[in-house]
Amino acid sequence: MPLINRMAIIGVGLIGGSLARILRERGEVGEIVGIGRGEANLAKAVELGVVDRYVLDPVSGVAGADLVFLATPVCSIPEITALIAPHLAPGCVVTDGGSVKEEIVAACEPLMPAGVHFVGGHPIAGTEHSGVEASFSSLYRGKRCIVTPTSHTDRDALAKVVRMWEAAGSEVILMDVERHDRVVAAISHLPHMVAYALVNAVEGYDRFEESIIRYSAGGFRDFTRIASSDPAMWRDIALMNREGIVEMMDHFTDYFGRLRALVAARDADGLERFFRDSKESRDAIL
Repeated sequence: MPLINRMAIIGVGLIGGSLARILRERGEVGEIVGIGRGEANLAKAVELGVVDRYVLDPVSGVAGADLVFLATPVCSIPEITALIAPHLAPGCVVTDGGSVKEEIVAACEPLMPAGVHFVGGHPIAGTEHSGVEASFSSLYRGKRCIVTPTSHTDRDALAKVVRMWEAAGSEVILMDVERHDRVVAAISHLPHMVAYALVNAVEGYDRFEESIIRYSAGGFRDFTRIASSDPAMWRDIALMNREGIVEMMDHFTDYFGRLRALVAARDADGLERFFRDSKESRDAIL
């Protein structure tokens, strides 16, 4: 018996498509229904065998599903949940892959009808690419997935979501929503903000008549790879986790200011200590 008999995925892109691929490979899902607004992408998902069939209407797409996975931009998740909630079958579990949890869980939990349960989740995995053709079954292997139960979370629903992510190859960590949003503001959201700002700063540097960004080599390209991510998705994340992101941006600004002062003062010993501390912390996570 598969873990999930009928799974509805709203948003069949990198995140939703990769989850569908691995669950199918592991034999943990029966039927997969793809739901979205881009029919060409959904048709490609069927062609690739990522989903069995697709519909454009979320209400009809979730009919009879025992698990619904929301893989849409974070600002749209509460709205979609409100739309589908009255049409979910008893026993259905709704979960998501959004990288912001506090606002999403607070909005979605109360929308669930009797016998239907919402469990917040966030797989910490991804690439700068999007669309179902960017999906691959090993995306979650060896990665962490944070699941954010609350005092209202049904234990069986939580267990099902945890088992799903473990089947995808992830290490599951349970965390409260507030801590989640502060943690990802530091390890994911801030790096994206820095990458976007750095590209714009270099492109906007006007000391010379030509754009100097065309001289960029490996270091710049590696560091700014994530600035190629979907701008609309990151707009929504910045808006929904604004408090955590601003807090981390201010914290980063303090450290960048310290580094600037060391450079301006030609403080060789201070610079080496600053760089060594950073290198040791970075090396420790590898």
